[in-house]
Amino acid sequence: MHKAIGSKKDFGNLSEDELLAEYNECVQDLLDHEMVRKMDSFVQHCNTSRLQHSINVSYYSFLVCYRMGWDYRSAARAGLLHDLFFYDWRTKKGLRTHHASWHPRVALDNARKITELNKVEKDAISKHMWPCTLVPPRYIESYVITFVDKVCAVFEVAERKYKGIRVGKVAVS
Repeated sequence: MHKAIGSKKDFGNLSEDELLAEYNECVQDLLDHEMVRKMDSFVQHCNTSRLQHSINVSYYSFLVCYRMGWDYRSAARAGLLHDLFFYDWRTKKGLRTHHASWHPRVALDNARKITELNKVEKDAISKHMWPCTLVPPRYIESYVITFVDKVCAVFEVAERKYKGIRVGKVAVS
């Protein structure tokens, strides 16, 4: 299993951490699904695969909702499925301008094909790009996923930029 970027948790050793085991229990069936694993072959942000990005959003949304006493299971599952689409929006001309509002619908359709979704999961997946989706999220967990998605994207881009700067400094020294 991938680990969340920035986390020191060993996702391969669930016996050492009860919270990590709880997270895994929420999403393992999805992580085992072929369509979810397929996301690993698509780039999301810089060098981060779409699967890695989705795990990042899923795990950190899970943590926020768990700590706040909200529906952490739905947040973990919706976070993992929120970008379940299989095209590169950067290469298709018509999609570049509408991708932000279009891909949540595609992800929701794909998620429905692999699992039954509750109302929180449907809302979070379909509205995670708010305000681009215009209609705001209905549930607190949806807002968490919306916010965590943006934060993860920034860190995924910054991680690459930071590594490049750090490598550059080493070369100059």
